[in-house]
Amino acid sequence: QVHLVESGGGLVQSGGSLRLSCTASVPIVSFNTVGWYRQAPGKQRESVATIPHTGIENYADSVKGRFTISRDNAKNTVYLQMNSLKPEDTAVYYCKADSPTLQFAYWGPGTQVTVSS
Repeated sequence: QVHLVESGGGLVQSGGSLRLSCTASVPIVSFNTVGWYRQAPGKQRESVATIPHTGIENYADSVKGRFTISRDNAKNTVYLQMNSLKPEDTAVYYCKADSPTLQFAYWGPGTQVTVSS
């Protein structure tokens, strides 16, 4: 059984910071790619940041320079450090992990991030 659980969401003011965590029930080194996605009301779910197992991090243009994705393999956890938050960052944030062959994708239940002003 593969389970992903996000935490760290909440309500912050513009310019503030949050760090999201996604903990997996299996070693994250077993995944091809791990990453963060978000979905705002009335919008399509979009990729925010990803880390391919053998590549560098990738970021959406809207968050580049403000967000940082990282991982702690020993803790089976992926992080998303979010700085200089803007109201347009308000969304439900989901973590995602892809199987080594890309045949399966696992999603967490999501965590709400709300940025005021």
